[in-house]
Amino acid sequence: MNPVTLQKLVEEVEGRLIGDPSILIRGAAGLQEAGAGEVTFLANAKYAPLLRETKASAVILSKPAPEAHCAQIVVENPYYAFSRILACLVEKPYQAIGISPLACIGKDVNLGSDLSIHPFVAVGDRAVIGERVTLYPGVYIGEETRIGDDSVIHSNVSIREKIVVGKRVIIHSGTVIGSDGFGFAAHKGRHHKIPQIGTVVIEDDVEIGANVAVDRAAMGKTVIQRGTKIDNLVQIAHNVTIGEDCLLVSQVGISGSAMIGNHVTLAGQTGVAGHLTIGDNVIAGGRTGVTKDVAPNQVVSGYPALPHRRWLEAQAVFAHLPELRKRIKELETTLKRLEQQQGGRPKKRSA
Repeated sequence: MNPVTLQKLVEEVEGRLIGDPSILIRGAAGLQEAGAGEVTFLANAKYAPLLRETKASAVILSKPAPEAHCAQIVVENPYYAFSRILACLVEKPYQAIGISPLACIGKDVNLGSDLSIHPFVAVGDRAVIGERVTLYPGVYIGEETRIGDDSVIHSNVSIREKIVVGKRVIIHSGTVIGSDGFGFAAHKGRHHKIPQIGTVVIEDDVEIGANVAVDRAAMGKTVIQRGTKIDNLVQIAHNVTIGEDCLLVSQVGISGSAMIGNHVTLAGQTGVAGHLTIGDNVIAGGRTGVTKDVAPNQVVSGYPALPHRRWLEAQAVFAHLPELRKRIKELETTLKRLEQQQGGRPKKRSA
């Protein structure tokens, strides 16, 4: 890590310092693990007792803590501030390495300045590579694809033809952007491929994890809008639109032509059926099955998706279903016996 003075870190997060600004910070760790020369943070009040014991040189927190025996950086959001400080400690200033002679660059490629193109990269004809782009070994960039400034494409990523990738995009190893959408026409008992002639547009500041598949549109565009973050092993089908600042956690699957709003969170293994709309600010819990449209500003869970509180109530009942079934059968037997007894009595004669 890069040693940084406490004063510089405070300026980076626009915080208030309690302590010696000349302390040199060389690393970061949790409250219990941190030692001299390291910075830590307190974001959850239940861990506040650990402030008395921490050996860290500095702690980031939301309000002063007299019990802490180290310097304090007071900020509005300690967790966010900690992430920015980690970046200061870890990230090195960008230094271009140029274009490796072992890279294969096609015809009429438009190359920006200060590039880092590693060995065994292949760039197709008429592609456009922006400034300060990093392409790690084994990356494939298809014909007429555009990669925006300051983007980082990790090893063995395939970005197929006529795709648009914005600025400051990060794509991790093994991901495929622009693979064919899953489209087939049935005729006389056989499935015939529908050519997928659309594209994919990935806007600025998107991050895509490892082994993700983003399919090109059948016609038109598959779109991932600004600031969205996608975990590993996610499938995004053809003609899907994902809004801004969404979070898609591992093993999410989104079927074709679904529309996902802004600030949506889809937790792990959530599935979304095709041609549905999920409104802004929706949170879907892990393994949710979304089978119909979801209005904005809801938390849903389960399969099929229900409002989260209702799903919790249903889950509480589920464990007792065998017992409830047994009791219902007993009540049915009792009721049948009573009906038989009632039916066996002699009828009263009318006066």
